[in-house]
This record gives sequence, C-alpha cells and structure tokens, in this order.
Amino acid sequence: MLIGVPLETAAGETRVAVTPETAKKLKAQGHVVRIQSGAGTAAAAPDEAYTAVGAEITDAAGALGADLVLKVRSPGAAELAQMKPGAALVGMLNPFDRDGLTALANAKLTAFALEAAPRTTRAQSMDVLSSQANIAGYKAVMIAADKYQRLFPMLMTAAGTIKAARIVILGVGVAGLQAIATAKRLGAVIEASDVRPSVKEQVESLGAKFIDVPYETAEEKEAAEGVGGYARPMPQSWLDRQKVEVAKRVAAADIVITTALIPGRAAPVLVTEEMVRSMKPGSVIVDLAAPAGGNCPLTEAGKTVIKHGVTLVGETNLPALVAADSSSLYARNVLDFLKLVLEKEAAALKIDLEDDIVKACLMCRDGQLLRA
Repeated sequence: MLIGVPLETAAGETRVAVTPETAKKLKAQGHVVRIQSGAGTAAAAPDEAYTAVGAEITDAAGALGADLVLKVRSPGAAELAQMKPGAALVGMLNPFDRDGLTALANAKLTAFALEAAPRTTRAQSMDVLSSQANIAGYKAVMIAADKYQRLFPMLMTAAGTIKAARIVILGVGVAGLQAIATAKRLGAVIEASDVRPSVKEQVESLGAKFIDVPYETAEEKEAAEGVGGYARPMPQSWLDRQKVEVAKRVAAADIVITTALIPGRAAPVLVTEEMVRSMKPGSVIVDLAAPAGGNCPLTEAGKTVIKHGVTLVGETNLPALVAADSSSLYARNVLDFLKLVLEKEAAALKIDLEDDIVKACLMCRDGQLLRA
C-alpha cells in the first residue's frame, strides 16, 4: 500500500506520525512510504534519516495523495482538497469535533480517530492519549521549574536552608502521575487530588500525599469510580467539599499543576480566582486543561500570564514541546494500530468491524459519518 506522511500544518505542531524507526518497519512489510520533505525535521528526524531506511521524500501533494495518510492532527481544508476519495486516514482526529468529522466524511475518506480506542489492556500499545499525556505531565513540571523563581529540592547550605517547593497536582490520570514522579525526582513535596479513590494507592506509591475527600453517598462513590478509564462528573455535594480541601492546599502551594479533563466536555473549574488570590506571590499554575477552557478561569490558552502575582501557563500542546520523544511514542501507537487494518503487502485495508478497537476508532467510511 502507498502510505503518505505529510508535514503537520497546525500552528505549533512539531510532531510527525511516522519516524524513521516505524518507516523501516512499514517498508519491511512491503508498503511504499512517502514522507513530505521536512515532515520530521522539528522532531529530530531529517529527510536523510527516512531515505536511509528506504522511504521516499515527496511534496505535500505526494504525501496527501496516498492511499493511506498518517497524521498527527486532523487535516485542514487545504489538505483535504489534496486527498483522494476512498483514501484512508489515521490520526488524532478529535471524535467530539462533529464539524471536522463531517468534513472528512464529505471528502469520502475512511477515517480512524486513535483517541477513540477503548482503554483496555489489548489497546494499551495504541493508546495515544496515554502516550502523549505521559509526556505532557513531565513537561508540565519542567515548565513549572523554569517559571518558579526558587528551587524544588530542600538544600542545606552554609548560607542557610532552602525549603523544598510544595506542589499540588489536581487530576491524577496518566499526566498527573507522571507529574508526581517527575516532581518527586526533583525533590519537591507533593500533594495530589482526584475524584477516583482507586488512584490513592498509586499516588502514595510515588511518594505524594493524597488529598482525601470522603464519599457520603452511594451516588458520590459510583460517580467516582468512573467508566472506561475516564472520570465522570461528580455530584455537587462532593465537589463543594473537595473545593474546601483543595483551597487549603492551593493557598499553601508554590506550584499547582491541573490535569482534569472530561472527554467531550469543557474542563471543570478546580482552581477559582479566589484560590489564585490566596496563593503566594511568585507561585506558578500550569494548566494542562487549557485547550478545553482550563481548570482555572484565569488561564489564557496558548499564553503565559501573571495575575494576582501568580504565573499561569496555558500551553495547549505540551507534547509538541518534546517533539522527538512524543513522535517516537505516537508513531509506535500508529504502527500498532495499523497491524489491525493492514495486511503484509496488501493493497487495501482490512476493516474488521468485529474488532472492538477498529470499530471504536472508525469515524467515517464511504461518505457516511458513523459517529453521532
């Protein structure tokens, strides 16, 4: 099959969907791989690295005109115009963007959104949300360390003692757990909060203290368990009690990292303006939910601002700031997904709708939108 890998055109996007490592494996399976010139440059993968493994270097039209197009972000209108009807597309296509998916269906594409893969053991190797969130959690701590004008670890010197930084992490999914692990390695004192009781043991195993808010009703406990690996909206009664506990910790914190996202919904507000006002001058908030409106209403997407003496970081694509490793992990996710729909040296896709992963990721086919 002819596989095309175009240069990402979304603002600030530096990742690439195929690395020289995965291009070599696709070539070994008998496929023709065409990479748009410069597609991997920002991810430390120059054209020469691709040609060395047998990939062909082409222009945008050559990559987008392939039978199977592999991308990081959903194609824009100009890119869709260069894709041929009946072609297949694999990437992070945002399953909740109905307009975007409709455009893909209208272009007569067979499109797979990798974010829609079920969070099961079998799908772990192709879980793009986890692979990219892992990097985002790490980078969030690095950014916080850069913006914070003090040190993370406690230091005892001849000139006096420097206290360890106090960090509060709100939302303990993949990104939150990586943030805890990274901050711990840097010597910070960490507290973390999440609506799911099951993460308490994970938090404590990484050396952080869990901010415990007891459940008072069966409804609260059921909501806290989540569904399919995702958090669910909590009852207001529990949220009110959590807010009180979190507010106390935020006021004493030097750094707050928020990671709470609910698929298809605006990000929940975890840090109010009043909480920001209570923080010490020079404190830092890194809001990983900035693309979905932010966990703090003062966050400005794509910007770093100072409000009430607190630095708020609203970066919307943290994995793109670590493009080489982000691309490496993402490309392996893509390669593992392709094993479900590509046969060795086959000229056409094998779409098995009995496969729960393939069915979940398939957004449109033959001009028909398959997601409401």
